[in-house]
Amino acid sequence: MTSVHAPLDQPAVIAVAGLTKTYTFHQQGAGLAGALRSLVRRTYETRLAVERIDFTIGRGEVVGLLGPNGAGKTTTLKMLSGLLYPTSGEVEVLGHTPSKRKPDYLRRIALVMGQKTMLWWDVPAMESLLLHKDMYDLTTAEFDRNVAELADLLEVRDLLNVQVRKVSLGERMKLELMAALVHRPEVLFLDEPTIGLDVVAKARVRAFLAEVTRRHDTTILVTSHDMDDIEALCSRVMVIDHGRLQYDGSLSGLVRSARPRKLVQATYARTVDGSRLAGVEGVVVSNHSSDQIIRLEVERERTGDVLEQLARLGPLVDLDVADADIEDIMRDLFLRRDALGTGEAR
Repeated sequence: MTSVHAPLDQPAVIAVAGLTKTYTFHQQGAGLAGALRSLVRRTYETRLAVERIDFTIGRGEVVGLLGPNGAGKTTTLKMLSGLLYPTSGEVEVLGHTPSKRKPDYLRRIALVMGQKTMLWWDVPAMESLLLHKDMYDLTTAEFDRNVAELADLLEVRDLLNVQVRKVSLGERMKLELMAALVHRPEVLFLDEPTIGLDVVAKARVRAFLAEVTRRHDTTILVTSHDMDDIEALCSRVMVIDHGRLQYDGSLSGLVRSARPRKLVQATYARTVDGSRLAGVEGVVVSNHSSDQIIRLEVERERTGDVLEQLARLGPLVDLDVADADIEDIMRDLFLRRDALGTGEAR
């Protein structure tokens, strides 16, 4: 895939140029003997997690960062939030260098990692929120207003005074988002925010994030293996693989570049012979058995002509034309990557 940088209508909030991160570590054999040998003679290995990536993100954009495990997504988020130092390259978020971890910067961002918690398990969530109030130097009026708004949007008002360990996973994730957003950050980094949640909880989290962006123009960069998250939230996606940025553009553009054909399914009132379309230029017949359903893959520019031919085969009951499913596209990309046998660190 070629890299296509999406145009920005807003000033850049995040700007990255030549961002690179490598890890150096020593190998150690198993057991006591291996540990002793590593004290005398160590074998070092350097792995490239992120390699010279460039991108900019404007205010209010919701961008999905996609890629297989080990592609460098989480490493990128950690560098943007200041948790990791880049090996080389330049990073600027809200006019700050994240790795300096200045208080003025930290007050304006938030990082939510689906497998980590910011809440104290043995006390109610409100206790953690009050700690955040002091951390971010919020006034009582600001805190009360933000808590009320978030509690209503997330429907968790009755959970604020319940011990965190007694709520469900989906409820805890809502409270985690509340803790991350109570100071109204301008930039929100999300790493697998819906991991482990059921379908209903995922839908509510997505709706909440979309509403937060609409109300406060929050800039969001999200990683997720759940393509429903990406389709529901993101106007733009970036695909990172082998530590390199492979694509930057719209989700529809990714679909067109990875799967240029349209998927067509025609259902008839009686049995028809779909094999008549097998020789048509730009058409791949997925199913032409002697039944009442014909499935085709059709080049986009030939779609109109093919639909006319389908209508002449017999009485149509239903006709569906769609792009390839984004889940299938990403699975194919991931499988292609896995076949290469790479081993970059996540």
